[in-house]
Amino acid sequence: MDKTRRNTLIALALAALGGARLAPAQQPGTNYTVLKPEQPVNAPGKIEVVEFFWYGCIHCYNLESEIEKWQRKLAPDVQFRRIPAIFNARWGYDAGIYFALEAMGLLDKLHRPLFDAIHVDRLRTDDPRAFNAWLQKQGVDAKRFEEVFKSFGVQSKVRQAQQLTLAYRIDGTPAMAVHGRYTVSPEQGGSQRGVLAVVDHLVELTRKGAPARK
Repeated sequence: MDKTRRNTLIALALAALGGARLAPAQQPGTNYTVLKPEQPVNAPGKIEVVEFFWYGCIHCYNLESEIEKWQRKLAPDVQFRRIPAIFNARWGYDAGIYFALEAMGLLDKLHRPLFDAIHVDRLRTDDPRAFNAWLQKQGVDAKRFEEVFKSFGVQSKVRQAQQLTLAYRIDGTPAMAVHGRYTVSPEQGGSQRGVLAVVDHLVELTRKGAPARK
């Protein structure tokens, strides 16, 4: 090996080591919270990542584009799902909208447009006339939607979402959870991308079978 090439390789190696030293370590209690007790997951054989959100939350809306990009790059052993957080009746109402769209097979089509309508066009989901008009513009029968919204299946999911909000000790949105073991808040992540970077770190910990630490 000639001297120039050898020196180049040494320089690259030292730079890599320096970068590793400078990379911030993810610390429990600071960058994420360890859940006690752990919660059961809904993804057998996979690592489950959950986002707790509210349609009316501007921070959730701002995170959505990052979530969409991040979701496209997920490894096959990771399963992502959303859970509407519920702290009061208004949040419960919007959770019902989410689960009704899911039950009708419209969630993939209308989740982002509904977010846009709320935060760009100022749609109020608790205004029946305005919301029904929005549904009709999307080609959805408002009467059928109301039937599904009030159905036992949808309302059962709303109650379950409220229970999960409590079980995961969620106190604000957006919040991420990894495999029933960890939660990450925006404050802990430091930024939208920071939250997802911590989530990726926790996914890797889970993949390696590392035990949760306080």
